[in-house]
Amino acid sequence: MIRQSFPPSATAPLRPLRPAAALARHVPALPALVLAVILALLGTVLLPAQGARADDTATGTAEDTGAGSEEAWAGAWDGADWAVRGVSVFEGRAFDTCTAPPLATMRGWRDSGYGGVGVYFGGRGRACPTQPYLDADWTRGVSALGWSVLPVYVGSQAPCVAAENKQGFRIGGDPVGQGTREGRDAVRRAAEVGIGSRSPLYLDMEQYDHRDAECAATTLSFVRAWNRAVQAEGYVSGFYSSADSGVAHMEQARRAGVADLPEVMWFARWGGEGSVDSEPSLAAGAWQPQRRIHQYRGNVRETHGGVTLNIDRNMVDAPVANMTPRTVGAPAAEGDPNPATVDSSAANSNAVDVPAADTKVNAHPSPSPTPAPTSPPIGSPPPAEPHPDTVDAPAPTPAPARIG
Repeated sequence: MIRQSFPPSATAPLRPLRPAAALARHVPALPALVLAVILALLGTVLLPAQGARADDTATGTAEDTGAGSEEAWAGAWDGADWAVRGVSVFEGRAFDTCTAPPLATMRGWRDSGYGGVGVYFGGRGRACPTQPYLDADWTRGVSALGWSVLPVYVGSQAPCVAAENKQGFRIGGDPVGQGTREGRDAVRRAAEVGIGSRSPLYLDMEQYDHRDAECAATTLSFVRAWNRAVQAEGYVSGFYSSADSGVAHMEQARRAGVADLPEVMWFARWGGEGSVDSEPSLAAGAWQPQRRIHQYRGNVRETHGGVTLNIDRNMVDAPVANMTPRTVGAPAAEGDPNPATVDSSAANSNAVDVPAADTKVNAHPSPSPTPAPTSPPIGSPPPAEPHPDTVDAPAPTPAPARIG
């Protein structure tokens, strides 16, 4: 067999380019000018390729981290850190009502079967901006009675909000700036009524069309900015909305890997019994554990201790308020001498009388309530989506309007 021989330089592996002076020693016959031209041409070919590889590596590193992916964001739903963060959690049933009742009423409702109460402590969109009893003494007083408090802030609403009485409170042209300002306002107003850091503040965003891309983008920017402002002051950001509008929107954003979403989800789906684990608009592992509240019925009347209130019913497995200590020397809160004997919320022609058998829903409230019995899954949703709204809103459909 004939072997073809090659000079050693043809079969040896390629070596790094050498400086012109070193290469000139190996190729002394080439004029210096020709050598310089060759090296210049080789440099224009090799250097861009090396630069391209560096850019590709940087891009690949960003993608490999999974930043913005659902997998990376899923770690935010580990509720085991509440105790580490000093956040209190309540598991059981709660009611919310438009105006915080006097302490005497809350004392009379201790045997109602509810262990938590939602209060509308701030926000320009509140249906009941006047709160004659809600102050630091009230929050400390109900806490001393064994109640857990869910603080709700009704701020600016989505540009495409459905309720007519909320359309005067739409988010403006600077959703980030507005969300930041209102988040700081929420923190300030919470502190004024004795709700301290490590407490949840629940942003109430009434029903809107999240399929409207422009409206959805504006609303999401506002919500994220509000969350950042609240969290920056040591509070927990929560979010309340209809299950098929705002809550579905937040779930869509979570799946897309959006950051700065609410830490706790309060969803309104009326009908059936309360369950925090069976909401179809949320993935099974989203906002779990101890990060959900289900508002399962709204605008009903109940009487306990001789006092009737117009309320919404909620099943809770989520953070509740931590009260700031009373200033040394300050007088203790006393019960109101004139306890309410009628609704603490505005009158509502859609109010539904509740049979006496339906007023007892759980064990007596206590400072450390035991977990509520397992509730059956939510039944089929009503023919039309619940329309959470305030008691003074018009009622274009037979569905009752939401309190607050």
